[in-house]
Amino acid sequence: MRARSRVSNFLHEGVSLLPTFQVGGWYDIFSQGTLDNCTAMRSAGRSATLIMGPWTHTNWQPVVGDVNFGFGAHSEFMGMRGRVHDMQFDWFARTLGEDGAAPEPDTGTVLLFVMGVNQWREETEWPLSRAVDTDFHLRAGGRLTREPPSTAEQAEEFTYDPMDPVPTTGGALSMTDDFRPGPLDQMAVEAREDVLVFTTEPLAEDLEVTGRVRALLFAATDGVSTDWMARLCDVDENGVSRNVADGIVRVRSVTPGEAAEHVVDLWSTSIVFRAGHRIRVQVTSSNFPRWDRNLNTGEPEESATTARVARQRVFGPARPSRIVLPVVPPV
Repeated sequence: MRARSRVSNFLHEGVSLLPTFQVGGWYDIFSQGTLDNCTAMRSAGRSATLIMGPWTHTNWQPVVGDVNFGFGAHSEFMGMRGRVHDMQFDWFARTLGEDGAAPEPDTGTVLLFVMGVNQWREETEWPLSRAVDTDFHLRAGGRLTREPPSTAEQAEEFTYDPMDPVPTTGGALSMTDDFRPGPLDQMAVEAREDVLVFTTEPLAEDLEVTGRVRALLFAATDGVSTDWMARLCDVDENGVSRNVADGIVRVRSVTPGEAAEHVVDLWSTSIVFRAGHRIRVQVTSSNFPRWDRNLNTGEPEESATTARVARQRVFGPARPSRIVLPVVPPV
């Protein structure tokens, strides 16, 4: 279970909160915490200014991972708005008052960088109330469609060996230089036999996804414990697949072979999948060393000494597995 945000803890303890200015990045290890703090502040009736760039925790420049998000993505320019630090100083001056002036009311601006179109956009809320949760179903043959699967489709299967885990390749990381954060080419990951890949047809028009992404997997393992990992990717016109968001869930006390629903939280993002691109979802059981391996034995992680290979099944027809994308309708 994910721990409550620090703001939620303060609210629970009855601490009075002042207006805040919060900055995060879509590939920052603390991205969802930043968004959760903003949401909790606003739910408590407090003002919260939010800036979310295409950045990692330490890199606020245009090139993140394999992608150049453009001149305007740099924190020194912010789409010609000026330096993010100057925006902070201006916020402090207005919020605290300057030269004896009375503080100005904080309007709680939300400034989001929308990847894909690589543009900053001002909003008045987070999450966006106009975003519509839209199901994309995981289908037999590696298809990803809005239509649910037919009753004739069979479950997809793979074998997960914790002694040969899927290597961490990009994402919201804060690790050593051996593991680059951000959007990276997923070719080597998707070529593995222990990674299921589901892909849409090329999109006829742009499709914006802004908000929290989750996968609902109806799945079964032949062990008593395992992990389920899902990753959302953007596949360009040349077939290059790059990660957008991912998440993992650990399940324990499982009845071997029995299918159950598992909700995987992929955190939040803002991206336009361009016309001609395809949306892709990976499903597997490891992302190491970003997350520790599940040894599939049910032993406590801190003292486990044995490992076993698990046979995994992801179902579609009667119990449709799907990814839920917050789709923002075009204006």
